[in-house]
Amino acid sequence: MTLRRFIRGLLLGFLVLVVAFGAVVGAGWWYFHPSVQRTNAVRYGTRGARPLQMDVIRPARPNGLGVLVLVSGRWKSGEPGSFGEWITAALLRRGYTLFAIYHVSQPEASVPEIVTDMHRAVRFVRSHAKEYGVDPDRLGVTGGSAGGHLSLMLATRGGAGPAEAPDSVDRASSAVQAVAVFYPVTDLLNLGASTENLGDGGPPKSFRDSFGPGMTNLALWKVVGRECSPIFHFPTNLPPVLIYHGDADTLVPLDQSERFRDAAQAAGQTVEVRVHPGGEHGWLSMIFDVYRFADWFDEHLVPRAGKGD
Repeated sequence: MTLRRFIRGLLLGFLVLVVAFGAVVGAGWWYFHPSVQRTNAVRYGTRGARPLQMDVIRPARPNGLGVLVLVSGRWKSGEPGSFGEWITAALLRRGYTLFAIYHVSQPEASVPEIVTDMHRAVRFVRSHAKEYGVDPDRLGVTGGSAGGHLSLMLATRGGAGPAEAPDSVDRASSAVQAVAVFYPVTDLLNLGASTENLGDGGPPKSFRDSFGPGMTNLALWKVVGRECSPIFHFPTNLPPVLIYHGDADTLVPLDQSERFRDAAQAAGQTVEVRVHPGGEHGWLSMIFDVYRFADWFDEHLVPRAGKGD
């Protein structure tokens, strides 16, 4: 009888563990698959003969604010519809409408051209803000690695387009109002301890063809590299920037973010760097750090009167 009770208790305990595990897994799946309305392949411009496209992802309960997600790694992008909204579930749960921005990948498009196209994306979203139900004066931007670099290019170089542009979209501002990114390159002319640094003063070794023709000419590279380095372009109205960076990243060393922060603070601007101990160029818990990105956007995008509503 005692043995029978023991076995029954063991089975019951095992069943409880299975049910609890299933509940945790189910809750996790539910959280990372929020209800959304998605419109893929919205055209925001062209690059040569290629369309520039984005996905518009609307949450079930929009808060009237938008965040552009720059889909770029190694300055290569995906196809419309490929961005998984589960990655940014924390933002969608807070009510942010997301714009997953794709670009023509390098080397077909050079990095300077990609930067130009990211400005076009912001201008397009701002010009169509009413259609998407977002505030045109409160746009955030996020991305990782190359997407982080492009986000900081918008943060430092965003602004009104040329007044004489025939397309009204191109006359709109490409400024963003808050930034949260992972491990961005900020200074292409000083790669430091990066594994991409050949020590010759030239472009990153794996991206010699990514910045346009003639980059073996160091005089030309210094011009292009400086132009594409956020650290050299602090405006007087830099939006608040949050950077997560691992201290074991050998591709884009932590030094890139720390020097950007220090230069920004010297210019009286707000840049916060949060170090992930042992983090390389990416880490498993990054998806939970996006929750902190949501906090950052709440702090810097949500109108004060609306906080806590």
